[in-house]
Amino acid sequence: MRQGEGEAISTVEQAIDLISVVKEIHGLNSQELNKLLRDSENFTIHFVTEKGLDIDVEKLAGFLPLHLIAVLVSSDRDEALLRYLLCGIRILHSLCELAPRHTKLEQILLDDVKVSEQLIDLVFYVLIVLNDYRQDIHDSGPVPVLLSALVACSFYLLTGCISSQWQDLALVMVAHPKVDMFMDVACRAIHLVVRFLQNKLSVQHIEICVKSSSTTESMVNYLCQQCEASLQFLQLLCQQKPFRERLLKNKELCGKGGILFLAQSILKLHAPDFAESSAIVAALSRLKAKVLSILLHLCEAESISYLDEVASSPASLDLAKSVAFEVLELLKTGLSKNPKHLSASSDRTYPMGLLQLNAMRLADIFSDDSNFRSYITVYFTEFLSAIFSLSHGDFLSMWCSADLPVREEDATLYYEVFAAAGWALDSVSSSDLSNTSNLEFTFIPNSNMSQASYVHQRTSLFVKIIANLDCFVPNICEEQERNLFLHKFLGCLLMDPSKLLPSYAFITGPQKASAVQRNLRSLLSHAESLIPTFLNMEDLQLLRVFFDNLQLLMNPSEFEENRVQDDRSLGGCSSLLLRREPPNLNNRNGNLKEEMSENSAFQEEHFYVRNSHMDQADGVTRRDMIDDKDKSITPSGLKEIDRDVQNVETSGSDTSSTKGKNAVDKLAERQRENADVREDEKVETVQTEEKHRRKRKRTIMNDEQVTIMERALLDEPEMQRNTALIQSWADKLSHHGSEVTCSQLRNWLNNRKARLARLSKDARPPPEPDNAFAGKQGGPQQGHSLSAPDSPGQETTPSNTRGTRSMSRMNTSENPVAPEFVDYGAAEFVQCKPGQFIVLVDGRGQEIGKGKVHQVQGKWWGKSLEESGSCVVDVVDLKADRWVKLPYPSESTGTSFEDAEKKLGVMRVMWDSNKIFMLRPQ
Repeated sequence: MRQGEGEAISTVEQAIDLISVVKEIHGLNSQELNKLLRDSENFTIHFVTEKGLDIDVEKLAGFLPLHLIAVLVSSDRDEALLRYLLCGIRILHSLCELAPRHTKLEQILLDDVKVSEQLIDLVFYVLIVLNDYRQDIHDSGPVPVLLSALVACSFYLLTGCISSQWQDLALVMVAHPKVDMFMDVACRAIHLVVRFLQNKLSVQHIEICVKSSSTTESMVNYLCQQCEASLQFLQLLCQQKPFRERLLKNKELCGKGGILFLAQSILKLHAPDFAESSAIVAALSRLKAKVLSILLHLCEAESISYLDEVASSPASLDLAKSVAFEVLELLKTGLSKNPKHLSASSDRTYPMGLLQLNAMRLADIFSDDSNFRSYITVYFTEFLSAIFSLSHGDFLSMWCSADLPVREEDATLYYEVFAAAGWALDSVSSSDLSNTSNLEFTFIPNSNMSQASYVHQRTSLFVKIIANLDCFVPNICEEQERNLFLHKFLGCLLMDPSKLLPSYAFITGPQKASAVQRNLRSLLSHAESLIPTFLNMEDLQLLRVFFDNLQLLMNPSEFEENRVQDDRSLGGCSSLLLRREPPNLNNRNGNLKEEMSENSAFQEEHFYVRNSHMDQADGVTRRDMIDDKDKSITPSGLKEIDRDVQNVETSGSDTSSTKGKNAVDKLAERQRENADVREDEKVETVQTEEKHRRKRKRTIMNDEQVTIMERALLDEPEMQRNTALIQSWADKLSHHGSEVTCSQLRNWLNNRKARLARLSKDARPPPEPDNAFAGKQGGPQQGHSLSAPDSPGQETTPSNTRGTRSMSRMNTSENPVAPEFVDYGAAEFVQCKPGQFIVLVDGRGQEIGKGKVHQVQGKWWGKSLEESGSCVVDVVDLKADRWVKLPYPSESTGTSFEDAEKKLGVMRVMWDSNKIFMLRPQ
């Protein structure tokens, strides 16, 4: 403490006894203080006590923050200190509430920078000191109550003295030089409060035998309220981008798992002895929903990948997986309850928070991350298989309905510092809590989400989780993850689902296979109705692939009860993969709905059959074909296949494939032999469908939103480098469909860029002159699509997004000399139309950039487009250097890309039509 400040405290204590004032007037709320001030003269109130106190409120407001800091530094760490600090903070909060009504108080508490800094320092020091009380974690006395109240009251003092607007408060906190210290001690203090609550819940069954059950319930309910208020303070700050971005840079909390420790403690809170108390049950549910919300905000941040930070060390990664496990357990518990059987336990209902929805959102994120996908597959697949084993009626009401009997409601607790502090002080002063009335806070509903919107979000997340688990991205996913979910799911279907979903009805026996397929078919049909508002086409396609693959591998007869026992004794799911007869594609009326995904993962040979039920949409199934193509699947051969699949299931390695081929490969070979489709028809659509599922995405954008972004990228081609611009467009897009976050839009931009780079690389004309002239011998063609390779044997590009980006950069940086546009005569002509998205190449077939056709006919700055065989394009993503010379230089339109942008405002250039390749819409 500075010397001048110490002298100031001494001076004011000569005028008023601050300690006596704090102890006497803390019971006056802001309305009572306001009445005394109106009746006073010179801002001095007379408070009637044994001694009689004349209190100069102006001096009290100016010196009380510094006085409390001095007491905090010099006093012993005991119950008396906690009680006194709580009294002082209670007075300060009342004065802050009065400030807008009294100019003098406003000038001191809100406008005086020095006092404001002292108030912030007071909160910081209180939180630091409270962390010294960790040894009292098992204290059954007044310390847990006082400390819990003091943490929450200190937090909300900041809203009174700085700003009640969270965005303003976040900016002030981030600008504070000790913000990292504040984040650290704040999380530690909240964790300490959670541990006090956890201890109270664990020992309450002993106390309930000694004390009144209502007394114990009141104490537990109060601790829940204080814990929720403190956590809510952190949650509301994390909703603000500046605070969230700064928190992500805190190594202790993010890199070393501080937030995860807090989340783990909260998710493990249970109160079985208070199952009949709707207030406590709801409070614990809201606590868990709020901490999941904090994790969601961190995971969705755009500047730093929270999950990458967590995965940076084995210890924090293991901790994150334990949190993921708790999230999955929450989902299992919540989804296992049949809402038709739920009934209210009391007359009053409390908001439960979006616990289930937030848990599903986190499960979606975890299952889409390569560090967690296998973990989620191992611990959640059995529950997913149980859901699909439900009777059709229960499955429809659970996932394919626009209505649910019970729906989660989110709300913000309106925390009242004066009332909360008063209850704590009264409870520790009274030997009998039965004389203390229960404390009730108001809840403010957070959103007006409709019932249908809630249910549709829930179903869309369910679909996304399945799509994530079944998706396999080479060079990103581990090889042992290939088909892991499909095999695990098949094995789990043999298990008894009634233990996981005890309140539901199931189909068993030979009918189970058809029941599972029927439920999946209904989910597919319902998911189509959720596009594009709640779901994107990619997730639907992956779900369809999973369904089709499952159909190929399921054998209904294997669900007979006697066979189930045999299968389990043999070690798992492999018998599910056996069919007594190989699938006959010709018996499906020539219409088989097949889709391709990376998880089907067999990439050398392809086949496809048109599906009239999907508007003749191209559908593809890819398979790696085995070398012994002439072999057929015989009954004796199936046993060998079964052993190979068991090896894959248990080891997850390539060992089994060196011994033989797995059952999926064999089935794929048989399908290929039975499919009477010409080779050239196979190739026509394979590559387009292959590229649709190269990379999982987390964004939900409808056609209108995509169109808006494509137009915006013409004016802002470098948008992905501008975070503020991305945030602005994310806000705009949210008005044209489902909400789009900044991180989702950034991912969409990155995925779009990578996808276009892959497509353009696949479609580049061969650089060798011989191949180029050979292409010309085949005669001119009307259009060249980037969705298919030039020949059936052409290999596809690896789908590692990062690798593709680096290759595209190498293509433009390896040759620093401006490329000369020499045509080797190879390119195929494209019938360009305005608005089409295209890729520009030079005469060597090297990609120059991507853009959009602007003009195809008439004259442009005096040059005839028809005569020159060119068109005008707006370059969106330039791969070449900006100083590269244009093929049609002009003083009016520019001689280089950079010059054209300066002269025209956009990078608009003339380009030869035979060096343009069209991008088909995704």
